[in-house]
Amino acid sequence: MADSLWLTRHAAASLARLLPRLEERFADRVAAGEWQGYVQRVETQFPRLFAALHGIYGHHYDFFFYLEDILATATRRWLERSAELKALDAQREVDPQWFQARRLVGATGYVDLFAGDLDGVRRRIPYLMELGITYLHLMPLFKTPEGDNDGGYAVSTYREVDPALGTMAELAALAAELRHHGISLCLDFIFNHTSDEHEWAKRALAGDVEYQEYYRMFADRQEADAYEAAVNATFPDEHPGCFTYRSRIRRWVWTTFHHYQWDLNYENPVVFNRMAEEMLFLANQGVEVLRLDAIAFIWKRLGTGCQNLPEAHVIVQAFNALVRIAAPAMVFKSEAIVHPERVAEYIGEDECPLSYNPNLMALLWEGLATRDVRLLRHAMDKRFVLPRNCAWVNYLRCHDDIGWVFADDDARELDIDPRAHRRFLNDFYAGRFAGSFARGLPFQEDPKTGDARVSGTTASLCGLEKAVADGDAKEEGLAIRRILLLHGVLFTIGGIPLLYLGDELGTLNDYGYTADPEKDGDSRWVHRAPFDGARAELRRDPESVPGRIYLGLLKLVQVRQQTLAFTRADTEIVDPGNDHVFAYFRHHDDQSVLVLANFTEAEQAVAGSRLRQLGWDKTCTDIVGGRMITATQRLILEPYQFMVLVGLG
Repeated sequence: MADSLWLTRHAAASLARLLPRLEERFADRVAAGEWQGYVQRVETQFPRLFAALHGIYGHHYDFFFYLEDILATATRRWLERSAELKALDAQREVDPQWFQARRLVGATGYVDLFAGDLDGVRRRIPYLMELGITYLHLMPLFKTPEGDNDGGYAVSTYREVDPALGTMAELAALAAELRHHGISLCLDFIFNHTSDEHEWAKRALAGDVEYQEYYRMFADRQEADAYEAAVNATFPDEHPGCFTYRSRIRRWVWTTFHHYQWDLNYENPVVFNRMAEEMLFLANQGVEVLRLDAIAFIWKRLGTGCQNLPEAHVIVQAFNALVRIAAPAMVFKSEAIVHPERVAEYIGEDECPLSYNPNLMALLWEGLATRDVRLLRHAMDKRFVLPRNCAWVNYLRCHDDIGWVFADDDARELDIDPRAHRRFLNDFYAGRFAGSFARGLPFQEDPKTGDARVSGTTASLCGLEKAVADGDAKEEGLAIRRILLLHGVLFTIGGIPLLYLGDELGTLNDYGYTADPEKDGDSRWVHRAPFDGARAELRRDPESVPGRIYLGLLKLVQVRQQTLAFTRADTEIVDPGNDHVFAYFRHHDDQSVLVLANFTEAEQAVAGSRLRQLGWDKTCTDIVGGRMITATQRLILEPYQFMVLVGLG
């Protein structure tokens, strides 16, 4: 492996050779000053791009051909970039941590379920603005095979939108209109695999060896067996192992997820270059945040579990360098649903500045079920802090199931049996545990081991479905309080809060999916209900269930966006002396707030002496409840009450 001095020297020498060639081909297409600005970005980012690509592909005899090709691709894409997006690039270079601002409030959903098509999303921009949304993640919307397509994650082409949703031109226009209304667009980059109907896969199936090398495939089953000896199947119910046999070409194709999703071969530098083209094409449509799907799986090595390998990080770092050259307004968001200790490995200014926080998600639900925040507090105290130029994307629900991704060691340190605890959580949220308020469904349940995940909407998992079915007004009120409590944490703990569209209205489980043969058997469709327009009409009615939830969330949005302590601020997890109350400070310059969240249906007390020990005077203001509080002896939190206290010393 080359040392850093060698890499620095050869990166400089390579760039000295390549820049004149780039200038000859492209410089006359823009004004001299604009070209020089671009060259400065190339000069800044090229050393780490060179180091990354050389580390993976340097042994190829034609490495420098690929290096020039990728720089030429980046330059072409930059030249194609609109003046408006180039202006955004300049803004983001001045403020690269723009995503840490308190104005950022996210929402996510499927285009068809939320609004029918892209034009429908455009017409719902006023609704998003009313809710305070400034970041919109649209679930996969590219062209996919008919029938099975893993909810859009089996992509047939990255250059075409699903015709039922619209066109690529409409997507670019929507991105621009969202941007004009202060909303950043996030899309998925499914870069671990393509569908078996992608043009590359079709050519591979036709026997084209060049395109067969775009994918991981073996003629000899023994080679596949050698890999599978150390790799766990992702969906064992569908197919054992991680290979699918294609008799037409007599090859075993690597299919980590589903048989129609072919894993790309990033050992081939052509694949890296072609996928970089697709990535920068999406950037030029106006995408500001790119979610990197299945990031942990993109590199394979014999004798390993083929997850979290060092080369996966290097690939993403190289993509990051290219984006910083050609489209610096766009940032990456990591989707690393891995062991909690490893999530942070993907987070960094030079890799993924944004990352989902699956640990927080799972433990918020865990705390709600147990009424005990010790595990939540313990894990967040260990892992919540990120590098200053990065941020979490915090969520409760998404299109996927809930997996109990807490660290076993964390549980054992609190004398909790992790395996038994996960089984309890599955039973609780499937409504099988005595006294459970939840109404969810198990996903991928293994009857032998009891392993499973959980599907369901936020409202149904928080008890609203059961309360409505039972006609229990008291339980209905508690369910609404649970919903607002969990979102209160999302909105204030630090990072971008992400609403799953429909949750703002208290949408319940939709069991109608079982009537569709293509969806039946996949319980995740229970929380993928179409947007309920009739329910939305009630959102301003404070006496209705949707209105109580919606108006409560609007209050949380206002608290977040109007409080300085929630922008570019530090988070400090603290112990308030009560294991039913989750507590943390947010600090920004001279302003601090103390957040308190009662995870039980009973009143909870925090001793006044403990609060004063944490720096609180006897009197302060709860800006959620809008009232002054004096706690000489103790502070009482009502059932599931969420407080943000200001006025600390």
